[in-house]
Amino acid sequence: MLLAGCAAQQKDGATRDAAEASRRGSWVIVQRGDTLGTLAQRAGVPLERLQRFNPGADSRRLAVGQRLLMPTQRERAPYQGPYRYQVRAGDTYTSIARRFKTRASRLQKANPGVASTQLRVGQLIKVPLSSGGAARASASGGSSGSSGSKPARRASLPDPGDLPGSARRWPWPLDDYRIVRAYGADSRGTLQPMLLATDKGATAKAVAAGEVRYAGSMRQLDQVVIVHHADNLQSVYAQCKRLMVKDGSTVKPGDPLCEVGYSSATERHDLLFDLRHGGKPVNPRRVLR
Repeated sequence: MLLAGCAAQQKDGATRDAAEASRRGSWVIVQRGDTLGTLAQRAGVPLERLQRFNPGADSRRLAVGQRLLMPTQRERAPYQGPYRYQVRAGDTYTSIARRFKTRASRLQKANPGVASTQLRVGQLIKVPLSSGGAARASASGGSSGSSGSKPARRASLPDPGDLPGSARRWPWPLDDYRIVRAYGADSRGTLQPMLLATDKGATAKAVAAGEVRYAGSMRQLDQVVIVHHADNLQSVYAQCKRLMVKDGSTVKPGDPLCEVGYSSATERHDLLFDLRHGGKPVNPRRVLR
């Protein structure tokens, strides 16, 4: 009981430290047993955001004593940039550019009203990314599951082996998200679609050009949008709060479809996202970049 009590106190202390680091935008020190998933959960920030603010961190090789930058709730890290970054003590355009693998001249150009000598702690600036920088930042974090675990093996999932050539490198349906449930079978063998957690007010966007074939409510799924794409592909966006398209609407990649709703069951803003080819489920990770 004493050991359990000590462990609980240590866990509570780690959670407080991570949450405080997120509030202040400071650094956290990796402890034994930490993963990017547990650190993100303690701080209450999306895992993808933590990964992208630490592009040099490999979730498979975290070392005890390693320092990680904990993003604040005000910061954002959309896939294609620019990032919204909060200036820390000692920051310069050069040090920020080095961290995100871009150039100081690009930072200055993206923030024309802020000279390098005028950076202030707590100030928000834009950080444009070099070509491919966002992809490298995301890939460096390894798996995007909430616990840092690997997704289910593809061989065990009922995924069609052949996909059309058009189903390549589609953008994700949300700018800022973390995967709280990967596509795959649950403990009872039931196939579950991908579930993405995001922030209040987030908008789900079309992942490819197509036509809205359904925009309305479904039992237990709240508001739902179904888009049909070329080559018999479909994308599904469920658990929405407010629809932004109607049946028959034509959409392009990145067009807003719906506002993500709040789930009282998870106490999060979650988007249920599904891809299908000819009516058969497809692992989104095979298609999304």
